[in-house]
Amino acid sequence: MLPEARSREIYEAWHPSVESDARPGAAPWHTLITRHLLPTDLANRRVLEIGCGRGELIRLLADKPERPRHIVAADFARSAVQSGKRRIPEFFGPRVSFTVASIQDIPAADGVFDTVISCETIEHVVRPLEALREIHRVLRPGGRLLLTTPNYLGPMGLYRGYLRARGRRYTEGGQPICHFTSLPRTLGWVHRAGMTVRGIEAVGHYVPWPGRRPIAVGVLDSIRPLRWFALHSLVVAEKT
Repeated sequence: MLPEARSREIYEAWHPSVESDARPGAAPWHTLITRHLLPTDLANRRVLEIGCGRGELIRLLADKPERPRHIVAADFARSAVQSGKRRIPEFFGPRVSFTVASIQDIPAADGVFDTVISCETIEHVVRPLEALREIHRVLRPGGRLLLTTPNYLGPMGLYRGYLRARGRRYTEGGQPICHFTSLPRTLGWVHRAGMTVRGIEAVGHYVPWPGRRPIAVGVLDSIRPLRWFALHSLVVAEKT
């Protein structure tokens, strides 16, 4: 397993090499987040997005009718934070602040955030359970976590197995750490971190195709029992 310092070094170079969609909230996991965000998660709240990447979601949150009191956008790669700052118009002013910080060592006092959002991050950190315990620490009692992770119970998980059998490693676009996450495993981590699950959702069914992008089969999203095999999963949890 890579140490965090080495992982950070790789991400410093990785973020500038990856093009982001210019449309805020365009990713499937952003759609899941915005679908389950309540007005009470934002209105006059202190919000943390940990693992904010290049700031794709922050503009969408900051421009909601329910205005947060303050949004902290944090990522452990300085190159990602610098990119995020360039995405945020100046008129958001002091309501949004960017900071360089690790999900495993969040520089905040206990219980200071009302809402924490983490998109596609814990599967790429050295110790996912410790990351969730750190999120639990900075949430206030009654505060909510909206967490997205890949769910490899379906065809994309089989594709990972295929690559391993061929002596290759699945990396999600070259990322240095890519844990085999599943919706049940994510639920277990959240529970062990001391939070109560309040809701789950998963969307995105794909047929892997070696040498090209996976083919989406959107019609399967409407079949609720198949959510356990969809790739993009969301867990909503509360610190009780």
